[in-house]
Amino acid sequence: MTSHQVLGRQVEMPVEIRAASAFTAMYSVPTAAAQSLIDDTGLEILQFRPGRGVCVLVFVDYVDGDLGPYNEFGVSFLVRDHRAAGTSVPQDLKTLAQGRAGALIHHLPVDGDFTLAAGRGIWGFPKVLAHFDVDHSGSVKRGSVSQGGRLIAQLSVKQGIPVPGSGASTSLAAYSHLDGLTRFTTWDMSPTGVRSRPGGAELKLGSHPIADELRSLGLPKRALLTSSISELKMTFGDAQPV
Repeated sequence: MTSHQVLGRQVEMPVEIRAASAFTAMYSVPTAAAQSLIDDTGLEILQFRPGRGVCVLVFVDYVDGDLGPYNEFGVSFLVRDHRAAGTSVPQDLKTLAQGRAGALIHHLPVDGDFTLAAGRGIWGFPKVLAHFDVDHSGSVKRGSVSQGGRLIAQLSVKQGIPVPGSGASTSLAAYSHLDGLTRFTTWDMSPTGVRSRPGGAELKLGSHPIADELRSLGLPKRALLTSSISELKMTFGDAQPV
């Protein structure tokens, strides 16, 4: 078992999140525009149809975990597994159907100093400090994130229908890129109380540079799919360079 020193505290691997909740919105975005944003990672945007990739926006409330309580807003892209051969759309669709798509964490504002230091130092996640106003408790989930007085995004997600089989564990290949290094982390999740629906999101973008990036992808627009997770448990292993 490995461990890391973060701000005078010892963090043992794997890191465990015992209680969290989340809501997400997935958007269809132009492959070329998305690829231009992540070219320096060496990764490739996964295409669910020719010329279209997927951007995922997510608010997470970490209630009980090894890194303490905090809020998080993620901008991520579905990407091809760096170890897989082949780059065709049919192969990408097969990867999606089998649940083997990777997620590149492109932006990751948080509101905690310790998780900021741990996220950047251990996994290379691009965490920055931001201000949050979030409600995970209502039937409509709402989140707003800003930095330096400038709104990044305001997202609301309407309640979907229950998804069968929630509670089953799943693994995600999470990628990060920081200080010129692309890393790969195995991210194990056990979600309960999952609800999903087509559309169902309202997105407002502000004047922050991250908002401008999202506009360059054609957002705001109708979401492909929205989801909420009332109870989420996770573990994160050590990061490996790609």
